[in-house]
Amino acid sequence: MKKLLAIWMCICAGSAFAAAPEEAKGLWLTAEKDAVIEFNACPDRANSLCGRIVWDKDAGTAKDTCGEQIAQLNRYDGEAWRDGWIYDPRDKKTYKGTLRVKDRILKMRAFVGVEVLGQTEQMTHVDALPATPVCKK
Repeated sequence: MKKLLAIWMCICAGSAFAAAPEEAKGLWLTAEKDAVIEFNACPDRANSLCGRIVWDKDAGTAKDTCGEQIAQLNRYDGEAWRDGWIYDPRDKKTYKGTLRVKDRILKMRAFVGVEVLGQTEQMTHVDALPATPVCKK
C-alpha cells in the first residue's frame, strides 16, 4: 500500500510541474541572439499558438525577416504544442514542429517525418525587445 501511494504521489507531482500552454506565450530570443519571436494565440484560431518575428538584427536590410510568421501549432497535449508547422526563414522551408517550455527555456523542434529526426532551436524568454534595430513590418 505504501509503495502504491508513493507511486501515485510521484505521478501527481510530475503533472503539477508540467508546463501550461500559456507559458509559451510572450517574447523569445533565439540562441544566436539575432531575432525575437513572439508567440501568442493565432488570430484566426484561438486554441492554436502562432509565432511571428518581431525583432531581427537585420531589420531594414535585404536579410530582414521582420513580421514573418514562423510557426503555427494547433494542439497542446499537456506536454508540448503539436500538430502544426514551423517555417525556417534561413532555408525558406516549412517543417512539422513541436514546442516545449521548461524553466523559461523554449525548445522549438522542426522535423520531417518523425520528431526524433529533427533539429531543436532553443530560446530564452525576454521581457522586452532590444531597442535597435526596429522592425517596420
